Formats: sequence, C-alpha cells, structure tokens
Amino acid sequence: MTSGPPPDRLVPEPVARGLTRRGVIRGGGAVAFVGVSLAALKLPFFGVDGATVDSAECVGTDISAKDKKVVISNWPAYIDPRRKNTSTATVFQQTTGISVDYTPDINDNSEFYAKVKNQLGACQPINRDMIIMTDWMAARMIDLGWIQKLDASKIPNCHANLIKPLQNRPWDPDLERHVPWQSGMTAIAYNAKETGEVKSFEELITRPDLKGRITLLTEMRDTMGFMLKVVGADPEKFTDDEWHNAIDKLQSVVSAGQVRAFTGNEYIQDLAAGNIAACEAWSGDVIQAQVDNPDIKFVTPEEGLMLWSDNMMVPNLAEHQANAEAWMNYYYQPDVAAKLAAWVNYICPVEGAREEMEKIDPDLVENPLIFPDEETLAKTMSFMALDEKQITQYEGDFADVTGG
Repeated sequence: MTSGPPPDRLVPEPVARGLTRRGVIRGGGAVAFVGVSLAALKLPFFGVDGATVDSAECVGTDISAKDKKVVISNWPAYIDPRRKNTSTATVFQQTTGISVDYTPDINDNSEFYAKVKNQLGACQPINRDMIIMTDWMAARMIDLGWIQKLDASKIPNCHANLIKPLQNRPWDPDLERHVPWQSGMTAIAYNAKETGEVKSFEELITRPDLKGRITLLTEMRDTMGFMLKVVGADPEKFTDDEWHNAIDKLQSVVSAGQVRAFTGNEYIQDLAAGNIAACEAWSGDVIQAQVDNPDIKFVTPEEGLMLWSDNMMVPNLAEHQANAEAWMNYYYQPDVAAKLAAWVNYICPVEGAREEMEKIDPDLVENPLIFPDEETLAKTMSFMALDEKQITQYEGDFADVTGG
C-alpha cells in the first residue's frame, strides 16, 4: 500500500483547466473549415473495419489480488489534479492499496480505436485495464466483442447510484460492460453582445442575420442528431431515407454559406471574441467560458438536447479487472463524484452527488449544466447505435459535407 500516487510514468498532468476533455476531440480540436479536405486535416480513417471476437474466449488471468495496480487510459484534463494529497485518485490509492498507472492518451475516439483495433481484433492484450470511450464507440467495441463483462457484485455503487437518464442504454442496458465516467449535453450557445437569443437549431442554420457567423461540431453524432430532428426524424431510431434527408439538409445549409466552420471546442474562443455569434456547443465548455464572459449563453433548443457520456470499460485480456472494478465503485460514491464534478464541470452521473456538492462548492449545486433538473433531462436524446456498415456510410456522408 502506498501513501500517495506513484510517479507519473508517461504523460504529465495537464496544468490548465482550459483544455477540456472535449478540447482534444477530433485529434486535438482540429478545425474543419468548409472546403478543406480530410486528407489535409490528417484525421483518422473513419471506415476502418474491426474484427469481431468472442469476449468470453478472450479472458485473461486476473492478477489483481497479488498485483495491486490498475492501468487506465482516459482523456486529458478529465480528472482532478492527481498529484494533490487530497485528490480523488490519491485517496483511492490510500484507501485501497491499489496503485494507479493513469495515462491521458485518448485524444479522439476514432484515433484510439485505430490504435488498438489490431490487437483487440486478434484477441491480444492492449496492456490496459480500463479505457474510457464515448457512447457510440463504447457500443461499437462492445458489439465487436472487445469488452469484458463486469462483475456486478463488485460495483454495487454503480448499479445503485447511476442517474436515471443514463440507465438502460440500448447497447448495454444492464451495465454489464460499461459504467459512465462523466456525461454532458450538446446544445446551442450564443454571445448576447452579438445577437439575440437563438431558440432552435433550425434558427441557427437558417436565420439570415447569422449567415457565416455560426459554427457546427465535427462530431457527426452531435451535429446530425440535430439535423435529423430538423427534418422530422428521431435520432434514436431513424431510417436510411431519413438520414439522407438530414445530410441533404446539412449540405444545403453549407452551400448557402450559413456555416463559418466545423470545429472542435475552439469555437468557444471565437464565440467569446465575437468572431462568431452563435454555435453548436458542449455544456462543459460553456460553464468554463461563462466564468470570464457572462454574455455567453447556453440554450436548450426547441429540438431538445443531445445527451452523451464517456464510459469506463475493461478491454479483453485485462490483467487487473477486479482493481478496475474497485475504481468504478469508488467513483460512484456521491462524495467522490461531487469532488470530481467540481473540477471537470460536466454532468455528474452519480445520484446523491448534488447534495455532497453543498460541502465542496455551493455555487455549483444549482448549475443546470452539472446537475440538470428533471425538466431539462426530459428533453435529452441520444444517437442511434450503428452497425459497422452504417458507421462507414454515415461517417463518409458527413465527411463529404464537412470536408469539402
């Protein structure tokens, strides 16, 4: 048992809170301006096929009991500072005796997928006990058989305390292979100095006074979730014809010059500076921007909110699954979850954390972007899980529009 965290062996802890988990989406937050090719952006190839395996036949020997460690890959700046003696990670190590080899090396879902697909597709280890992936990629990896089944008896806090909106995901309804780490909402943000309220996504993409003054996101499922709503389809269950209607609508919006750029989260700097008037936005970014600029407003569009989560999973042949499950169970204690949420500023997935936040930062208790009320959560939606053929087709269609 250690009295503090082990030396960092791979990547230094980020020192600034300005670079968020969503700030490195799409390979470093690269901007995709209309007319720029995907080749020029050097984005990972979206249509890379994965080999399906049987996870029950790719089980490693769990040496957790004799080797008290856990190896975790997560997104940058997605945990409170680990070197502090009172950090959540340090307390985990002190109370469990499990040392944490923690590396913030997931910069993009597709990029990480490409990094590990050969090993996982061949039933080979990737030398990690836990990876944190966004819903759609989590669903894909589970479908390919790359993720181990969790022992429910070792994660009772997760089953007892997961908030209702994140329960019963169609791709893993019983938390057999995933547990949400953090969650967030995609909606609209605008600069009140530059424009009046933008009430709907349809307004955002059609209002004449916003022409050339908006940005949309490079995350296909976020942007196309709203486009599907605009054409009258359900993003949680849609047909190929409805998809084509939505992608054609997006193409018409781009061709009309309404969209200045497709971006990662660098949109927030342009919004604060007045370079754009409104945009599609992630809730965590807006919280941080509002600290310095109260003119930044977050709007729940009339179409609703896209709800997503990033999920803890144990890959095949992990050597320390029980230790990974101990980590999951620990972070589903409401007081620990509140401490983490106070730092990362995304939706806390743990029931009871709001009450614990009173002791940490009372100003955050009423923040609807960290603890949304039932009315707000009732307006959330997610994107339909796609099979491998659909992934290739839909990502390709989206790239054709956003990449020129």
